[in-house]
Amino acid sequence: MAAVVDAEKCSGCGDCANACPSEAIKIEDNKAVVIEENCLDCAACVDACPNEAITVP
Repeated sequence: MAAVVDAEKCSGCGDCANACPSEAIKIEDNKAVVIEENCLDCAACVDACPNEAITVP
């Protein structure tokens, strides 16, 4: 299952996208968006997010 972004917590900083090894996160309208088919469930984005806005179920 792919990473999930809590849009209310996301500031759109891009730290998650920079940390993602599979380019599965892009920033759209100042919010992180997960490209599910690219997500490896590695949780690198979870560790990178300063706002704790991302979870990997």
